[in-house]
Amino acid sequence: MTKVREIMTGSAECVRENETLEQAARKMKELDVGSLPICGEDNRLKGMLTDRDIVVKCLAEGGDPRTATAGELAQGKPVTIGADDSIEEAIRTMQEHQVRRLPVIDGHDLVGILSLADIARNYPEDRVGELVEFISS
Repeated sequence: MTKVREIMTGSAECVRENETLEQAARKMKELDVGSLPICGEDNRLKGMLTDRDIVVKCLAEGGDPRTATAGELAQGKPVTIGADDSIEEAIRTMQEHQVRRLPVIDGHDLVGILSLADIARNYPEDRVGELVEFISS
């Protein structure tokens, strides 16, 4: 049984909870990603920040991304997956929470990100469409 750690994207970079949304957007551009984990000063995961969050929850509401912080958009407990959990469990978690990316935790440490694309690259080619449909439904 394949484990999450075998196919995840390792060494995820965080945006710190006190960094501005402008800094987060620049980091997303540099890394060519659409989301980043939000980490606290204690290096614990506080949430996930997406480019859409910046637009919808800050810009569209008249907020200033130069002063608003990533931590202000971290809401609730983030949905995660354990590094030693199975891919099947990750798929169920993505489907249940309607997410396409999961922060991967080993103990209390963030060790990577598992995306739908990571799973699809390691899924039988003739079943990828079925996988995407399942998670999106």
